[in-house]
Amino acid sequence: MERTLIIVKPDGVQRGLVGEIIRRFEQRGLRIIGLKLVQPSRALAEQHYAVHQGKPFYEKLVTYITSGPVVVMALEGPQAVTAGRMTIGATDPARSPAGSIRGDLALEMGRNLVHGSDSPENGAQEVALWFREDELIAWSRDVDRWIFE
Repeated sequence: MERTLIIVKPDGVQRGLVGEIIRRFEQRGLRIIGLKLVQPSRALAEQHYAVHQGKPFYEKLVTYITSGPVVVMALEGPQAVTAGRMTIGATDPARSPAGSIRGDLALEMGRNLVHGSDSPENGAQEVALWFREDELIAWSRDVDRWIFE
């Protein structure tokens, strides 16, 4: 089972889309193993976006993710990262297919509602950055046998 981190960014929280975004991941079949509302600190944002440090858009990313509360989710499932990214859509909402979160609900790249891990390795690292191990719940759903082989 892979783990992926999903962040409903400040624009998604402010627009009241948290429930809709969670619904899409649950419908996809991914299992929520951690969920919380957080006001990210600058230090946490800098750690999260460390890979982009030195790039022209880095400061804007850090400033934006700390501008309001976010909802963070740790999700689990087979190919959770790929399934999560397909559910989210492309970084640029104009290039996201209809049916994806960004394709249906966003208009601009700087307000694209959601972050999703981009690899299984980053998924594990990002989940560990945003959640303590005791905040994650290992559980199974009765319906898992109808979703996972």
